[in-house]
Amino acid sequence: MYSRVTRSLITTSRLRSAHISGQPQQWVTDLHLCTNKNRCVDFCIRTWMLSVSRWRPLAQITCGQIQQLAPARFMSTGVRRKRLPSAFPVLDEKLLPFHRHVYESNLRNSIDCHQRYVECAELVRKGGGDSAIARHTQRNKKLLVRERLRLLLDEEDYLELSAFAGLGLPYGDIPSAGCITGIGKINGLWCVFIANDATVKGGTAYPITVKKQLRAQDVAIQNRLPCVYLVDSGGAFLPLQSEIFPDKNQGGRIFYNEAIMSAMRIPQVAVVCGSCTAGGAYIPTMAEETVMVHRIGNIFLGGPPLVKAATGEEVSPEDLGGARLHASVSGCVDYFAALEEEAYEYTRNIISTLNFELPEEEGLIVEDPLQPVEELNGLAPRDYSHSLDVRLILSRLTDGSKFQEFKARYGTTLVTGFAKIEGHLVGIVANNGELLYEAALKGCHFVQLCDQRDIPLIFLQNTAPSSATTLSLFKAESNTNRLKAQGSMMSAVACASTPKITVVIGGCHGPESYAMCGRSFDPNFLFLWPNARVSLLAPGHTGALAQEDEVDTRIHKQLEKESSAFFATGRLWDDGLILPQDTRKMLGNCLKIIKQQEYQLSTEKRRSPLLRI
Repeated sequence: MYSRVTRSLITTSRLRSAHISGQPQQWVTDLHLCTNKNRCVDFCIRTWMLSVSRWRPLAQITCGQIQQLAPARFMSTGVRRKRLPSAFPVLDEKLLPFHRHVYESNLRNSIDCHQRYVECAELVRKGGGDSAIARHTQRNKKLLVRERLRLLLDEEDYLELSAFAGLGLPYGDIPSAGCITGIGKINGLWCVFIANDATVKGGTAYPITVKKQLRAQDVAIQNRLPCVYLVDSGGAFLPLQSEIFPDKNQGGRIFYNEAIMSAMRIPQVAVVCGSCTAGGAYIPTMAEETVMVHRIGNIFLGGPPLVKAATGEEVSPEDLGGARLHASVSGCVDYFAALEEEAYEYTRNIISTLNFELPEEEGLIVEDPLQPVEELNGLAPRDYSHSLDVRLILSRLTDGSKFQEFKARYGTTLVTGFAKIEGHLVGIVANNGELLYEAALKGCHFVQLCDQRDIPLIFLQNTAPSSATTLSLFKAESNTNRLKAQGSMMSAVACASTPKITVVIGGCHGPESYAMCGRSFDPNFLFLWPNARVSLLAPGHTGALAQEDEVDTRIHKQLEKESSAFFATGRLWDDGLILPQDTRKMLGNCLKIIKQQEYQLSTEKRRSPLLRI
């Protein structure tokens, strides 16, 4: 022990003397004066600790003084940084004649899906209908929700989340779930917005409305994005109160998230541009800064009709909870705006005070894919049997159609590798068949590799339509090995802290979808192509379960309806439908949004949220 420490001390002294000039090595003389070996060893250790004190974490660990280190923060230092150069091989994946039959079949299906997509988009654009729009704009003198967003956001396009949520529900169509959520730039800073649409059912909150607002808050928390609430709501829809109020992930969770976000130093700003009644009144009062519009904005737990019913007193909304009252008497709001346009100018100015230091916009040259992205419509599989090699899709998504494949000859039913999308380095995990034993092990390895290097992961999901059947002893052993390997991959995906984005390009079926970062595995974003299918089993693959033809037919019809991408997005099982040709742009925007948290100058968690005292 003595000799090892002495050698380490001598080596460390040489290293230290190379960095610290002019300091005499007095400790060598002192070392020879030590007569007691234990004292000498102790002296060596202490001196060695002093010499390496510049590496403070190591010194703390050796001395038993381990402390929680602040997370690394990326701040602009004025030094221009660049990525390591890469020369990934090009995927020369052109459509060949033998692809033509499947390609044309997929293309016809994509055209039908696109037509339905356009119809849903038109329905959502109309909001609550012509009469509701006229009442909102003429009688109430309010701006429509998309006009409000145009005033609030920069001129660039914004990323709308779950645009078709609320369509095809048992209690009727609720276009956009009664609120528009998304991510857009305000003064150059990506922010989440949650904007009520009062033309839909008078702005009342349905269960799907609450679910959509909670998902938007989750996106803000996961990606550390500032959040802006445009509040114009009549409160909960009472006939469905049992699905809105009592449970954990229902109405009250919105206010819980507000407090948690404030404690995490995620800024929140509320604009009261309409009614803010009952539970909705807590949204602006719990936000860090609040703007309220004169005459059209109101905050109260019970409106004038309730006051009259309870006391017989007639009172105007403005006197009961208008902007003048809350700005000068209650202090519930911080900024009084005479007009809506002024309110959004206030909000933009508030966002400019946030503690972010964004990098200078540079003209980054990004290579376009060598193959036309429009061909993705013919590569989107109408069903699992019409799936082509996933590399055909990758060559139309990545920069320059370049892709560095990882373990190309092993587990070939899963394609993994590195690429760049809009200039961002990513790791790609893509189904190319069943997730077999070797493929799952390969996926587990690659996910852990990307997590260790902090490289975002892109999952392109097209899983097998049904689970593997066990018809022999050999097959049972094979399936058991597959099960264990898939479990390992699930663990790797669940525990990976690097950002994850999932795009369902075909089927999302069974347990394989979990290993491919399905909704329950908490990806930062999850999108569906319109041709996608989401169900435990794909339609037409229930024969082994149903004993009677009548039962099989009934289950098939049910799966045919419920597995549709439009059925799924109407229930908010995803963050929205995207057209195949828009996938590359959408992924690029998501990667920019995720990266923004690196530019916040202070992100340590506070002990308590900001309170209005």
